[in-house]
Amino acid sequence: MSENLDQAIDRRLCIAPMLDWTDRHCRYFLRLISPSALLYTEMVTTGAILFGDRDKFLRFSPEESPVALQLGGSNPEELKQCADIAEQLGYNEINLNVGCPSDRVQKGKIGACLMAEPELVAESVSAMKQTVKIPVTVKCRIGIDDQDSYEFLAQFTQHIITAGCKTLIVHARKAWLTGLSPKQNREIPPLDYERVYQLKQDFPDLEIIINGGVTSASQVQSHLTYVDGVMIGREAYHNPFFLTAIEGTVFDTHRVFKERSAIVNAIIPYVQKHLDEGGRLHHITRHMLGLFHGQPNGKLWRRHLSTEAVKPNAGIDVLTAALDFVV
Repeated sequence: MSENLDQAIDRRLCIAPMLDWTDRHCRYFLRLISPSALLYTEMVTTGAILFGDRDKFLRFSPEESPVALQLGGSNPEELKQCADIAEQLGYNEINLNVGCPSDRVQKGKIGACLMAEPELVAESVSAMKQTVKIPVTVKCRIGIDDQDSYEFLAQFTQHIITAGCKTLIVHARKAWLTGLSPKQNREIPPLDYERVYQLKQDFPDLEIIINGGVTSASQVQSHLTYVDGVMIGREAYHNPFFLTAIEGTVFDTHRVFKERSAIVNAIIPYVQKHLDEGGRLHHITRHMLGLFHGQPNGKLWRRHLSTEAVKPNAGIDVLTAALDFVV
């Protein structure tokens, strides 16, 4: 059953889990642009799910699907419990974060520091695999600190394969666990796509998704000649409409996509529902600032939403007024 579900999810185009960015409102918005991409949540820790406000962290709309939950944790029993909860809620995949380099998550034994403990990662994957029928995947770096040889990455990969993992998402940069901020870790360590390509050659039965520095449809096409899928991060957030170019390239060259203005009109009922429930307009519009990136008057769209949507009583009229600048 799990094997069939692994194959059923199309991971050729994925949108990366991004802390403080890919919340449920962002994912709803991105789904209006990209019908086929696999969306990921922000990283959610096991503690937040087991001891915090579960609805706050795990709530999502059916329209977002397919959507994967990224978990942060290193206790196999807690990860197993959280994976079971996520499956019951309707998530399509569980992804274990073994790539975040921040000091804060390292203190909780979460993220990239776990690459130094491949046996624990394997045990965690195995525990979740034995509990759920949906796919369990891992997202990692190509190395950490001075443990950045290809042999290190290959040995780590073999451990997770042995545990039953069939999909590995690889950010093609090493992570420095000390001395660099998370932002610097996304920019300073050089990209090494060739190492990820080599991993696919050496482990041909493992589905490998490449991540890091992808900003164009042509890059996606190039990567897909070597690996199984591409995960896009910040470019999808800052310039979300470019996902239509990738969708047309990867999935269906004849597909007709919504115009930018149609996307705004399509999200209005969702925004109104959020406002009716006591939410704030900027909770949603902060994710929409880049929709008219590179378009005439796109700066006016962004400026109006940035200044007006944050006001306490901001309503739909702010969104429609912003749209008037660009249509």
